[in-house]
Amino acid sequence: MEIFSEYSLKSLNTFGLPSTAEFFARATSLDELKELLFWKKNKNLFVLGGGSNVLLMNKVPGLTLHNVLKGIEIIQEDAEGWLIKAYAGENWHQFVMHCIDKGYAGLENLSLIPGNVGASPIQNIGAYGVELKDVFHSLEALHVKSLESRVFLAHECEFDYRTSIFKTREKGNYIITSVTFRLLKHPVFHTSYGAIEQEIQAMGIQTLSIRAISEAVIRIRQSKLPNPTQLGNAGSFFKNPIIAATHFHLLKEKYPSLPGYPQPDGQVKVPAAWLIEQAGWKGKRLGNCGVHTHQALVLVNYGNATAHEIRALSDAIVHDVLSKYNITLEREVNVVGE
Repeated sequence: MEIFSEYSLKSLNTFGLPSTAEFFARATSLDELKELLFWKKNKNLFVLGGGSNVLLMNKVPGLTLHNVLKGIEIIQEDAEGWLIKAYAGENWHQFVMHCIDKGYAGLENLSLIPGNVGASPIQNIGAYGVELKDVFHSLEALHVKSLESRVFLAHECEFDYRTSIFKTREKGNYIITSVTFRLLKHPVFHTSYGAIEQEIQAMGIQTLSIRAISEAVIRIRQSKLPNPTQLGNAGSFFKNPIIAATHFHLLKEKYPSLPGYPQPDGQVKVPAAWLIEQAGWKGKRLGNCGVHTHQALVLVNYGNATAHEIRALSDAIVHDVLSKYNITLEREVNVVGE
């Protein structure tokens, strides 16, 4: 175990932003993780996974701990499926591909989501009609102060739209070390969301399978979202807002093309991408950063952007959408550092 000072994080965030950690170390085992937490004492702690859902500012104070615990194993098998445990440092998409290769069904709609396994429960990742909570069994996490391990079952994680207990009242208190998924031997296909059915038809697929759905999702995502290795970005920058039904109906009268998705509690989810695009931001560039030409939810680094430039761009979008639609957009990306 080695601890570095003034360590560059530029290659460890998908925005490709210049950022420096005051102290930096990698944890490849639970023992190393405990040692590092003991070493940090009263220093600030930032746990870095795949670097895909963060906006790293110029300086990250305290200890940046890169969680790279690896491993995938079968915990249990029965007539219906498997419990598959993946350690936090596993790349999410590679893990999904591993499951598809093995015939484990359930994760195919979540293909090509950037990041690592350990981050997936924190914001209850989701795409194309499936959320992590739909396939989640449990997770193991290490308490930052007591260094005790704890198992969280699904109901204890308090999953909701792009959030969990680890983003609310337990934020910063635990480091997730592994996640266990309940995957199926008999697939339940989810193809009605988005353009999956059309893409499958365009691919000429005659027999539906988890691999076909995965390939369709990958093709759709690649057509809309820039590859972070070619154009720095952190995926969807904003959450889709959920507003009161009365507010939605008032907006619908003024903007008839506004999409809306009724929620179980009577509220309505509105696509943030529609709001941003209609406000005129899609494809707009401000200096070294901008809004992607094909997906208004994605802010991009054109090569020399700073975190302050991207944050200023996001602030401008939030302000503009609020002034036009009286809706406050919430960032999905976490801002870290100073």
